[in-house]
Amino acid sequence: MAVGENAALEVEGCQGQDFDDDGRPKRTGTVVTASAHIITAVIGSGVLSLAWAIAQLGWIAGPTVLVAFSLITWFCSSLLANCYRFPDPVHGKRNYTYMAAVRTNLGGVKFKLCGLAQYVNLVGVSIGYTITTAISMAAVKRSNCFHRLGHHAECRVSNTTYMIVYACIQIVLSQIPNFHKLSWLSLVAAVMSVVYSTIGLGLAIVKIAGGTTARATLTGVTIGVDVTSSEKVWRAFQALGDIAFAYSFSNVLIEIQDTLKSSPPENQEMKKASFIGVTTTTTFYMLCGVLGYAAFGNDAPGNFLTGFGFYEPYWLVDIGNICIAIHLIGAYQVFCQPIFQFVESHCHARWPNNSFVSGEHNVSLFVMGNYPFSPFRLVWRTAYVIVTSVIAMSFPFFNDFLGLIGALAFWPLTVFFPVEMYIKQAGICRWSNRWLWLQVLSITCLIISIVAACGSIQGLIHALSDYKPFGGS
Repeated sequence: MAVGENAALEVEGCQGQDFDDDGRPKRTGTVVTASAHIITAVIGSGVLSLAWAIAQLGWIAGPTVLVAFSLITWFCSSLLANCYRFPDPVHGKRNYTYMAAVRTNLGGVKFKLCGLAQYVNLVGVSIGYTITTAISMAAVKRSNCFHRLGHHAECRVSNTTYMIVYACIQIVLSQIPNFHKLSWLSLVAAVMSVVYSTIGLGLAIVKIAGGTTARATLTGVTIGVDVTSSEKVWRAFQALGDIAFAYSFSNVLIEIQDTLKSSPPENQEMKKASFIGVTTTTTFYMLCGVLGYAAFGNDAPGNFLTGFGFYEPYWLVDIGNICIAIHLIGAYQVFCQPIFQFVESHCHARWPNNSFVSGEHNVSLFVMGNYPFSPFRLVWRTAYVIVTSVIAMSFPFFNDFLGLIGALAFWPLTVFFPVEMYIKQAGICRWSNRWLWLQVLSITCLIISIVAACGSIQGLIHALSDYKPFGGS
């Protein structure tokens, strides 16, 4: 589209009551809906592994690392919120996606690297959430089995069946056209995340109050007692990746910000939403991680609601796992929408006159009324869900996979690109004090990501050594 045509479209958009300044339908998002999107994206399967992560690091390093990651995430998300518009963060031109913000601020090579990092991470999250949801759904059946036959019963359940069920649900939900139609799903998912976190927290408190004999130490798992010296190091690295994954939402921040109303300014509202989201999640993370470690000590399971540290009351454990499944059904869509939009926008631009790719029809659905249907969206999104589900069935390793995803995404998406864009947009001089401190932050986080990735890869290699694909759990 020519510049003049774009300007005319924006003017026309400004004049219409149902359109924003860019000619697109008026955005209706608020701090509440943006906070719900963030909580849905952040409080995910990561919270379930935090007791295990703190067990690897101990009473001192564990909570310290958790708080450090939260501060880094909040700080960098505030920088990123200013990059939604360019060059001015209040009145500049909108960037609709994370990649668009990087392209506008940093240009070609970094734009391509950002696309690679973002979409590899989003695909990884899709696979990780499929694994986690299946484990939680299978855990309900196992919990009932343990209640009926005793805690030492074998109670093996195949996760594969539940991954197929999950994939079928996601195929249906993936027909939701875009982020703007996801608010209701994110609100439901956010409530579910609070519910299951609270259940896990309550069970940990009850276990502690009942006089737990768990052995917890200042430095975490003990060399020579719980692990070997090499295992201690690798597990500590993997724990860093698990904690990094628990705070992963920067890769969808711009897309969430694009749902906000233009007044008050989007960057101000997004900063408020980020603060609310990160503060809420950190509170739950600290409570679940610390109290989970206090309840189980150095024997904390990798997933404290499905690793069966908790057996009774079985019905409450069941409710917790059902809430996890519902939450991750919504979170999957939050993380997949950027992938869906990227592929569909590219295909529409490439084949604008192809009726299969660009055609859209209104279909009358019971209760929902007229709903936009696209044959290309149906085929492509269905194929995506099937492929990610098959990969999840092949490599269902909870902690190792979460740690690897977190490690790969944390530095480039949460730290490096937001910092570089902020430096460019704010005009910070090279070698100034502010520039130097930002570079120290970026390099430190790069080192953390590298060691976390190494720990998770080692864990995956160890898990694969005696793994049988498509087996039970």
